[in-house]
Amino acid sequence: MSDHSGWRTMRLLLLAAGLLILGFHFYYYCYFAFREWKLTSHLADRFLAQAIRTGLFSNRQKSLQIVIGVVLASCIGTKSSPFRHSWKSMLPVGLLGVLFSFSGIWSLKLSLPIQTQACLYMGITSLGLILLHYAASFFWSQLVVRFSMGIFNDYNETFPQEERLLINPFSVNLKGKYLLKGQERKMFINLTSIFRGVMVVGQSSAGKSFFVIRQIIEQHLEKGFSMFVYDFKYDDLALLTWNIYRKAERRMRTSRTFHLVAFDDLSKSERCNPLHPDHLEDISDAMEVSRTLLLALNRTWIAKQGDFFVESAVILVASAMWWLKKQDGGKYCSLPHLVELISLDYMKLFTVLRAEVEIRPLIASFVSAFENGAKEQLEGQVASARTALAGLSSPKLYYVLSGNDFSLDINNAIAPKVICIGSSPAKDQVHGAVASIIATRMHKMINKRDGSPCTLIYDEAPTIYLPGLDMLLATGRTNKICVVLGIQSIDQLRKGYGQVMGDLIFGLPGNLFCGQVSGDTARIVSDRFSPILQDRQTVSTHSQTVSTAESKQLSKAIHPGKISTLSSGEFVGLVSDEATEPKRLKTFHAKIVVDYKKVAREEMEV
Repeated sequence: MSDHSGWRTMRLLLLAAGLLILGFHFYYYCYFAFREWKLTSHLADRFLAQAIRTGLFSNRQKSLQIVIGVVLASCIGTKSSPFRHSWKSMLPVGLLGVLFSFSGIWSLKLSLPIQTQACLYMGITSLGLILLHYAASFFWSQLVVRFSMGIFNDYNETFPQEERLLINPFSVNLKGKYLLKGQERKMFINLTSIFRGVMVVGQSSAGKSFFVIRQIIEQHLEKGFSMFVYDFKYDDLALLTWNIYRKAERRMRTSRTFHLVAFDDLSKSERCNPLHPDHLEDISDAMEVSRTLLLALNRTWIAKQGDFFVESAVILVASAMWWLKKQDGGKYCSLPHLVELISLDYMKLFTVLRAEVEIRPLIASFVSAFENGAKEQLEGQVASARTALAGLSSPKLYYVLSGNDFSLDINNAIAPKVICIGSSPAKDQVHGAVASIIATRMHKMINKRDGSPCTLIYDEAPTIYLPGLDMLLATGRTNKICVVLGIQSIDQLRKGYGQVMGDLIFGLPGNLFCGQVSGDTARIVSDRFSPILQDRQTVSTHSQTVSTAESKQLSKAIHPGKISTLSSGEFVGLVSDEATEPKRLKTFHAKIVVDYKKVAREEMEV
């Protein structure tokens, strides 16, 4: 039965009518007590006289039965009940309610003062009606749920979830609410093993940033973590991070410093040189940076690694980078100088590169083609690098990348940092490539022992290319590195990293949040949940009989179709645990609860 506002009003009116009849019942049968209490009224007496003519109060049992009937009728259609009981525990409550409702009459026959008789009678009868209403509300709510499980099997596809708050020095705890057999219950999503990584999946407006990533940033900054935040839609997360950092610093007074790199907002941005000579210990580092930069600028090259022209471009850029590192102590070793050096005329470029002994073997094929007049081959080799780097030729980028106002070792125990990189969807390819180099350099610097706990937030992670991300997810736990990846679907990862690497990255994080998604992503997430034992009912109708068969069978806890219809802020997922803190309930399907007023106040701050 529907629980709309019209029916709720009807139930309230029925309950009010029952209480009115009960009040006049007490007034009639305990009249002498009311008169001694001076609670009688001429108007009430006249109304009572009219009611007596209807036969309503011809005997005590009749009027009580009418009251009980009206009270029970007011419970019909109750769709939900806040009471956490079972049928077995509530049945005695209902029986006691019936017993007390009728046994109160005997108190009027006791040899007691009239006032005492009246108080006992009214108290026992009222208690019985309260218990009866309590039990009837529960029974109706259960019957409504059982007979309205719905065509989507919502009643069966529920399971117990963690309702305890489990806290440790590194945990993130999110409040939530969930349904269990039709009852709404409070719960907590306890990320106690946060260093095993967090994958947050959901389509646009599913609530990834607002409900999950936002709370991870807040709780970890308040616990003194250092942090790196890649803000794809600057300045959504950057502003949030700054506000939380500022409050946490006022309270904790740590040694953390805040740094912002915003490629389009030079008034607030600091400068960061990912090619700083101190970051390039040997030529293999230059090769790694070169490969990261070129693959980030041209994602189609990821599948073409090993191709002659792709490798030629990587070698040429690495050679030019190493040459800059060797000149004047690396004074000119920066991305702007690298772009300008690569754009030189062939004769000038190879003349200066040949002067460096360490890179002669790398550029031998270029020099040979140049000396033998193989201009077409040389053009193809050099053009691959020049074309890829051409998009970085921007005055704003040149300014941001030419200096070095801070180091990238965010988890330095002596000087921990909070760094935000602000990008833009309109320039995601160029900005994403630069952010990729910065992040890759940072990964190598922080993935070591003796660092402070740190969190890496990558909102819209597929928009940047992070080679070695799988290794960071696998080994970062030992060094207290928490990696949080926000993606819209597994297809995004496969597009940016290839199918094999995309599937690997998707499966590595030990903690998973999945909002509304569809297709292959929903199927893969659904398969990660253990099946649950669900009730099945089969009704067979024949010409003269109706037979019902009930059974139980293991079925998907959350069907892919259910994942594709989740509301904003509603997530399914699982959390991991530690050997010292085992959890029995690791899966969840809940609506994350957020204090909207608090969030609104934070967003108004500048």
